[in-house]
Amino acid sequence: MALTNLDRDLLRRCLSHQPGAWNDFVDRFLGLIYHVVHHTAHLRSFPLKPEDTEDLAAEVLLQIVQNDYAVLRLFRSKSSLATYLTVVARRICVHELARRSAAREVQPPITGAPEVEEEDGAAVGLERLEEVEKLLGKLPSREREVVRLHYIEGRTYEEIATELNIPVNSIGPILSRARKKLRQDARTQSARPQGSTTRGQE
Repeated sequence: MALTNLDRDLLRRCLSHQPGAWNDFVDRFLGLIYHVVHHTAHLRSFPLKPEDTEDLAAEVLLQIVQNDYAVLRLFRSKSSLATYLTVVARRICVHELARRSAAREVQPPITGAPEVEEEDGAAVGLERLEEVEKLLGKLPSREREVVRLHYIEGRTYEEIATELNIPVNSIGPILSRARKKLRQDARTQSARPQGSTTRGQE
């Protein structure tokens, strides 16, 4: 199936950072990403909780926007955008599920420990996300500073703890809450009536 004019225009708008383009992208493809997540996990016999599905979908979105939409810039328009994104999302899911399986075997979760592995894996792309300023604006001042230092300035947990004079073990949960806000934004966009943000632009 060839690239549609609608998707060609959506790509152009995302790559040129036009306002609202990322929201329209999420509106159009979040359902597909969730389907790929469920199907990939099913094929690998990997049980998913609802929060696991949300984490994986968020990871796919984050990697799509990594390095100024590098994944989208690699698209050569030789197939439909949906087909391309299906392949991309499946690859990301397979890698993430393998990583999680290995982590479960090597080290059981420790209550109260910072979510270093999960947060580091999710960090890629957040600094490029079009909605990052809106995300930061929704956080309390201390949490906002932690997110900015880690995702935008690339500071380590230890550096952040020293600069802000807070326990290092508190940083993982703060970043985890920020990711949940990102997922909530994506779900909110997905729950809007079809065409509520895009119909006037098609």
